[in-house]
Amino acid sequence: MPELPAHDVADLALAPTGKARIEWAERSMPVLRAIRERFQRERPLEGQRIAACLHVTTETANLVRTLAAGGADVTLVASNPLSTQDDTAAALVAEYGLSTFAIRGEDHESYYRHIDAALDRQPTITMDDGCDLVNRLLSQRPDQADGVLAGTEETTTGVIRLRAMEKAGALRYPIVAVNDTPTKHLFDNRYGTGQSTLDGIIRSTNVLLAGKVVVIAGYGYCGRGVASRAKGHGADVVITEVDPIRALEAAMEGFRVLPMADAAAVGDVFVTVTGNTSVLRTEHFEAMKDGAIVCNSGHFDVEIDIPALEKLTTARRQVRANAEEFELADGRRIVLLADGRLVNLGAAEGHPAAVMDMSFADQSLAVEWLVRNAGTLETRVYDVPLDIDADVARLKLAAMGRTIDTLTSEQERYLTSYDLGT
Repeated sequence: MPELPAHDVADLALAPTGKARIEWAERSMPVLRAIRERFQRERPLEGQRIAACLHVTTETANLVRTLAAGGADVTLVASNPLSTQDDTAAALVAEYGLSTFAIRGEDHESYYRHIDAALDRQPTITMDDGCDLVNRLLSQRPDQADGVLAGTEETTTGVIRLRAMEKAGALRYPIVAVNDTPTKHLFDNRYGTGQSTLDGIIRSTNVLLAGKVVVIAGYGYCGRGVASRAKGHGADVVITEVDPIRALEAAMEGFRVLPMADAAAVGDVFVTVTGNTSVLRTEHFEAMKDGAIVCNSGHFDVEIDIPALEKLTTARRQVRANAEEFELADGRRIVLLADGRLVNLGAAEGHPAAVMDMSFADQSLAVEWLVRNAGTLETRVYDVPLDIDADVARLKLAAMGRTIDTLTSEQERYLTSYDLGT
């Protein structure tokens, strides 16, 4: 048996199951597969060391395989303690020879010990989902930043943190906001989060959503996706927002729009997708119905103020896998899913592979672009170049067997001139 790479996973005996699931996901990821085949030939990432802090799922496994095919030395760690699929982590080590540090349910100390293990490899590229790895690097290991060419960020919360770093002058190297590109946020956030969030809620509760009042905090791309899918299940959807334009859009889509203070009393199921903190807090718990279900589909577990819920609690018990019931002093019960962490990953399997195919294609091509252009880039947050995003969309359409029109020469001239009118 070949020597295994450095790793810390739950059980290497799970590797065969993980390999089968990784291969199953790959069937729905034709764009990433095409990129991997080209990377295998061209080796555009030769000599790069990538520290990737991402959700350790079957889809991510195919991304890491693609980066390795391109010549990179990749170390993968978890970006969320509950999102790791232990069989996937085992397969990456034992079947594919890729260094992985991730265990489902790892505690705070283990989480950061794993991040440090990736940083110990002296990465030249960082790949983050939530900015924990970059924040750890810049705050605890600032001297290492000089050796980093560039990085990418996968999620909304991470981009928010990075733009705050840039504004404060704390960013040390260029980073591409993969999250903000259309083939990521229009599809991953809307269709992926929409489907997988409801999947997590249903798996952990077996609740019938038809006829229920589902309160969704936040009407960004993720909130839109969750609202659309909840409506499709027959739910009465209520949106809470702080942005008047998004609130107006929700109203125009036919959803009720209420402040959380009012929505708390009528909701049966609550989903937070804001990227902010304390969206559900003491006054909301005090107003909720007996049996209210609360969960989070934003990146960090701060959207639901769990310490505040615990202070109101007289008893608590696990009622189902990934569902914990908190009994309040007056006998009302509130059910928290997936410990307040990402319900779509903590209680389900995350986004479908067909959606992550585009997001991880963006990641792969963004890393290639960064390596090619690192010497000319400024220290700031970049968008994914439009031509990369368009290429991903074209590849996805081709894989789906869909074709589109092309402009005629007359149409191109019309769109680029000013002398043609009525």
